[in-house]
Amino acid sequence: MSLIRVALLRTVAIVLVSPLFLAPVHAVPQNGGDFSQNTQGKKLPTEVILVKGAWSSASDSTTPVPEGGQVARNSYTNDYFGLTYPLTAAWVQKYAGPPPSDSGYYVLAQIRPSDTFTGPSRATILIAAQDMFFNRVPAATAFELIDFSKDHLSEDYVVEQAPTQVQIANHSFVRFEYLSPVAGLHWQVLATQIRCHTVQFIFTSSDSALIESLIQQMSAMKLPEEAGLTSGTGGGNVPACIKDYASGDKVIERDDPIFTERTFNSVPVRIVIDKEGTVKHIHFLSAFPSQAKVISEALARWRFRPYLRDGQPVEVETGIMFGRPPRVLAPATSGVSE
Repeated sequence: MSLIRVALLRTVAIVLVSPLFLAPVHAVPQNGGDFSQNTQGKKLPTEVILVKGAWSSASDSTTPVPEGGQVARNSYTNDYFGLTYPLTAAWVQKYAGPPPSDSGYYVLAQIRPSDTFTGPSRATILIAAQDMFFNRVPAATAFELIDFSKDHLSEDYVVEQAPTQVQIANHSFVRFEYLSPVAGLHWQVLATQIRCHTVQFIFTSSDSALIESLIQQMSAMKLPEEAGLTSGTGGGNVPACIKDYASGDKVIERDDPIFTERTFNSVPVRIVIDKEGTVKHIHFLSAFPSQAKVISEALARWRFRPYLRDGQPVEVETGIMFGRPPRVLAPATSGVSE
């Protein structure tokens, strides 16, 4: 009897619900941007056993993680990113997003009008994030990441506005707009950087005026002080995020995990290092339970040089990739300056 790992299902789900990364390689759904109703994906074969595969997990249940946000009391709140996005009463989240991918892509929330909505037009708001530590596109900033997506749209799409820097809620964002003439759908993407993630608000509708009104409502968002296109590297009330901190002479002691089972998946891990240089928190974006156990036991024995800011030790958040190295895509072409 065939075995189908849920990890494959997760990959399919991410492709179907993400219009920004769906556009270059897939047809556009004809349902007003509601990707939860997309029926173009292949059906699973019958009479199979579904086995839970690589999944997200964390070393404790109290430290916020990116996928921990939720829609409640007419707002989307995410403690990890320190943001609150107010919504009108007519907007709801019907489906939870899949776990993060092994390249660090998150579907944080898909928001749409409720079933009782009676307005003339409908839209979908997708809130997503890309972990820039594990991003497979060679883009170092939020602007470069969105610019890469613009350069890799398929020929079925038309760019309505190239990536442009804008101010929203007193923070810098990149705004990108494109259109599917065949489907009559508009996409508008607003993205900024928080804690070394590109956080994206992706609006989809056949009514560009409706999208514009939704974007205007973003001015009521609450964002952390560090959010911005040329900042977004943590600090203050959260750890400073530093890429590749778990390498070189920053590591005083290390004990590499030894896997007893042969697997071929990438295992991206975010860790928080305390002021004394020990691992305080571990967040597995995608790992089999056996891998998470072995890696956790090994990381408990790692020791780092404390990171100093203004002469004082501060907590650090960084990423480590275990397992099979991921495939990197073609180079990005441009950036942003303030």
